Amino acid sequence: MHRRTLMGRIAAIALAGVFSAGAASAQTVPSAPVAVHNVVLVHGLYADGSSWGKVIPLLQAQGLHVTSVQNPLSSFQDDVDAVRRVLAQQDGPTLLVGHSYAGMVISEAGTDPHVTGLVYIAARAPDAGEDYPALTRKFAAAPAGAGLQWDTNGWGSLSQPAFVKDFAGDLPPAEALAYYAVQQPFARAITTAKTTVAAWHDKPTWYAVSRQDRTIDPELQRFMAQRMKASTVELDASHVSLLSQPRAVADLIVKAAQGRR
Repeated sequence: MHRRTLMGRIAAIALAGVFSAGAASAQTVPSAPVAVHNVVLVHGLYADGSSWGKVIPLLQAQGLHVTSVQNPLSSFQDDVDAVRRVLAQQDGPTLLVGHSYAGMVISEAGTDPHVTGLVYIAARAPDAGEDYPALTRKFAAAPAGAGLQWDTNGWGSLSQPAFVKDFAGDLPPAEALAYYAVQQPFARAITTAKTTVAAWHDKPTWYAVSRQDRTIDPELQRFMAQRMKASTVELDASHVSLLSQPRAVADLIVKAAQGRR
């Protein structure tokens, strides 16, 4: 073989190896969004899995495989375990979505290798080991907190007036009352729970801020979204944007599922 031809082939093989190695390296970058087919939805406090009822069909219409977790709300760890059980059933890359308190749950469970991205809907997003109640005190007090009530066994719920006005204030009253009827009580220990990890440090994130939120102060939401460098949208909604603006919430989830920032 002619020496020049031989050297040309060797150079081509070497270059191919460089490009192949570069592509493999790029695939391991944790912050690179990945398109997914599976979406796991996680509800917060004062709610159950039906809170995603308007969002689910919109996601399914886009061809996504959707699962809504039913949190037991008996402890933070129990909720994390419930999410992990659902993640174990997914057949590939999965987008994890949390509303409200569930932001803590997905931050903890989101280290699962199935999870390629995290979406926070008016959600808590403390750092690992951070005292979330202390963080909230750096911002305006949320009116809904005054309606929190406890039974003699240490289970909490939101009063009907607070639920209708401060939690679901932009829903028609009849719809808010129907949503109130499925409210699930939660264990007192959840109020002091701390995450041990914060998956948002290593996974791409998206955040929907609720401008009219009376359950988590909007400025606190903005702070958490900015801290995690989330791709952020702002909705003129109460804390339950997933019910009052399901299309906007679904659009953000679809955007995240497609890996678009």
